Amino acid sequence: MTLNLATLFEAVAAAVPDRVAIVCGDRRLTFAELDARADAVALRLRSAGIAPGEHVGLHMLNGTEYVETLLGCLKARAVPVNINYRYTDRELHYLYTDAGLAGLVVDDEFAPAAARVAGDCPGLRTVTVVRTGETAGKPEWPSRISVGDYASEPGEPDPSLREGRSADDHYVLYTGGTTGNPKGVVWRQEDFYMAALKGGNPYGDPRLTAEDLAEGAKTGFELSYLLTMPLMHGAASYTMFMAMFTGSKTILMRRFDPIEALRTIDREKPMIVAVVGDAIARPLADAIRAHGAEYDLSSLKVLGSGGAILSRSVQAEFAELIPDIYINNAFGASESGVDGNISIGDDGLMRLAADPRVTVVDVNMKPIPPGSDEVGYVARSGHVPLGYHNDPDKTARTFPVIDGRRWTILGDMARVEADGTVVVLGRGSGCINTGGEKVFPEEVEQALKSHPAVMDALVAGVPDDRFGERVAAVVELRPGASATAEDLRAHCRAQLAGYKIPAAVTFTDTIVRSPSGKADYRWAKRVLTEN
Repeated sequence: MTLNLATLFEAVAAAVPDRVAIVCGDRRLTFAELDARADAVALRLRSAGIAPGEHVGLHMLNGTEYVETLLGCLKARAVPVNINYRYTDRELHYLYTDAGLAGLVVDDEFAPAAARVAGDCPGLRTVTVVRTGETAGKPEWPSRISVGDYASEPGEPDPSLREGRSADDHYVLYTGGTTGNPKGVVWRQEDFYMAALKGGNPYGDPRLTAEDLAEGAKTGFELSYLLTMPLMHGAASYTMFMAMFTGSKTILMRRFDPIEALRTIDREKPMIVAVVGDAIARPLADAIRAHGAEYDLSSLKVLGSGGAILSRSVQAEFAELIPDIYINNAFGASESGVDGNISIGDDGLMRLAADPRVTVVDVNMKPIPPGSDEVGYVARSGHVPLGYHNDPDKTARTFPVIDGRRWTILGDMARVEADGTVVVLGRGSGCINTGGEKVFPEEVEQALKSHPAVMDALVAGVPDDRFGERVAAVVELRPGASATAEDLRAHCRAQLAGYKIPAAVTFTDTIVRSPSGKADYRWAKRVLTEN
């Protein structure tokens, strides 16, 4: 049996049919129920004329309908496309058309925005609206588009859904577009399974057949995961698939709220809570400090972050609040999967325990020698994506084929210590050149967020007549806390070289991030250049 995501899920569902697979609010689905409902979605997509290989947008908040639709697309051999529900009409129009959507499944609260751009999306033929009761009225859709209400009630199984599946079927994951337009990363499903999902076994050797995966789910230790972030974010989809493929329970939050997260932990008893960096973890820590005694949090053993690195200060907070908690700082990307784990030392450096297929290369794709001061790019070979959808130029730069071997060249810069340890410096695209000195925003953000008055911070370069660029920061303070720009600069002087200290600090009520918590550096630059 091939490593096809739909086939792999079906094997696990058959092995553990009565276990709870998905929980969201008061809705609970066993693996058997989820499998049957996803079949119904697949048949509805087929009857609407969606052919294998066509793209279907998932424009929804977290919910069982999202998971049913995601699996239904895979079963029908359609390609699910994640849609950021915070996008403006312009951004939605770009994503819908760039992805070439043939179908769309949309929550009713986002249907008006979808309808406004649908007329300019010539490939879009069919729309399904999930009725959540969160919006009033009916938007006007173009007459050429077939529009219906969502339904996933199971019917008779249809063996034809199992035909034609392949490890070469595609899975597309759109990046957040926080430094430019979103890009659709195109994966072969086998490569996605091996690189992003660790071969279905995050705690050991990969499961290389559906039978092995099913047996591992049946006999292995059953876990439970609380996902605080939206499924349209890569880190959330990675975690959900890994939970399902180990036969474990995934608990979804429709929208993140820190107090509701505590209630959910008390009620559902998850062992693992997944977040995206400080933007989710810090409010959660504050909620535990203020209200943790009101809830039973004893089930929580692991805090895992993907898509953004947890700062040392937040890790220290959780270690104080929940003794013996294990903190996992995953390092990866939409373009590479899960590449290893980050630890932050007393010196503030981010050291990567890397997957064996990860290396650091120079501009000529030659490995950086250990112990040198040379800075290179984090790169991965082996199971990597095919490229960016609809963008051959960026594909050639990010996914070069060298001597018959395909690589992913990530935007992260790094160097290699004498013992071979990879030290991750930060994103090259955000690197600030101030008077010839290179400053990575992530290091400055870590220093700022270790100040007790700081809730969140983003750092970017702004134009400077003398130095070309200068380091600047947008800072959100904790409620009721106070600090001046000079207070923050004085705090940073104990941790950073002088040229890295923010020359300008702008305070804001709220740092703008994506729904998942990823940084929006375009917004930060705009705020900083306007002040």
